[in-house]
Amino acid sequence: MKLKSLLLAGAFAALMSGTAFAQVSVKVGVLNDRSGLYADLSGEGSVIAARMAVEDFKAADKGIKVDIVSADHQNKPDVGSTIARQWYDQDGVDVIMDVPTSSVALAVNQITKEKNKIFINSGAAASDLTGSACSPNTIHWTYDTYALAQGTGGAMVKAGGDTWFFLTADYAFGHALERDTTAIITKNGGKVLGAVKTPFPGTDFSSFLLQAQASKAKVIGLANAGGDTINSIKQAGEFGIVAGGQKLAGLLVFITDVNALGLQTAQGLVLTESFYWDTNDQTRAWSDRFAKLNGGKKPSMVQAGVYSGLLHYLKAVEATKSKDSATVMAKMKELPTDDPLFGKGKVREDGRKLHDMYLFEVKKPSESKGPWDYYKQIAVLPAEQAFRPLSEGGCSFIKK
Repeated sequence: MKLKSLLLAGAFAALMSGTAFAQVSVKVGVLNDRSGLYADLSGEGSVIAARMAVEDFKAADKGIKVDIVSADHQNKPDVGSTIARQWYDQDGVDVIMDVPTSSVALAVNQITKEKNKIFINSGAAASDLTGSACSPNTIHWTYDTYALAQGTGGAMVKAGGDTWFFLTADYAFGHALERDTTAIITKNGGKVLGAVKTPFPGTDFSSFLLQAQASKAKVIGLANAGGDTINSIKQAGEFGIVAGGQKLAGLLVFITDVNALGLQTAQGLVLTESFYWDTNDQTRAWSDRFAKLNGGKKPSMVQAGVYSGLLHYLKAVEATKSKDSATVMAKMKELPTDDPLFGKGKVREDGRKLHDMYLFEVKKPSESKGPWDYYKQIAVLPAEQAFRPLSEGGCSFIKK
């Protein structure tokens, strides 16, 4: 009887400690474009990725209750700001994930800082998020305009594309991407012959492409993304721009864009990404699971970043037994990152998540072995080369 009593007492103590830990309840808000030109690369797929992170982490078994909510920011900063404030002030959201569209992300970044919550950005590109607009409450997870410029811009200049003309989406992301790519072009001895700002979002790029064609620049840099990139490339094909000898630089191209374009149109595009589903056994296994939940579509790097970022957040919550923003953020920067999609990395002091980036070329139709077999790897950009050095970012809270 005595042994039985001891066992019961031990079980009760374990249950009580588990119950105490079970009181750590976090609410995750996935905020993105669910109806517009970025819905395919983020949208519901990012929500699926977040749910997979909770499931794979076995959060419930570890006493962490996770609720996930989602909303459509429609690529409008005012809409995104309103949702973020309501989530933080009224709905008890602790962390906001994803947020493609840099103008929206920069607004959410500021609100998150004011409300002392956590923002893990996977969707937006502007490198300002860890530079002039850096915040101790934000982590920039998946990629940024500096890394894209280093990868695609640097590679094309070195391959002889030393004169450029930009088609630039007229908002924060496009401006940042043109700025960061111009810096790489001039650093490598190239020259920018001109640029034109295009409405965001846009459908007809004809007049802008004709200006680029008339510039005689060797490379036409597309500082846009999603549906804008797809339309630009299709219309460039109609004007015979590539056939005429100029090259297109898709400075931000997602696998979902290549899928929409088809290999016949997209073949030969050089692009920079941080994740590709067919990299190794782990990425393939996860991506197969994801595709079954996402209508057969493989994940974009944005969706993969949501999974990876939330997994690391949950590790920090488990380690600290807390959801206090400063406590969790400090632990996220202390713990090395390690997951099946991005491998090993770390979160830098300024909030920049560091991992390798990859330079890919889109395959010819004859080279593809099946659906979604779109990329061949050209080069690996080690993390320390891919991302802007900490000393050059101008982040205000970093001690010099």
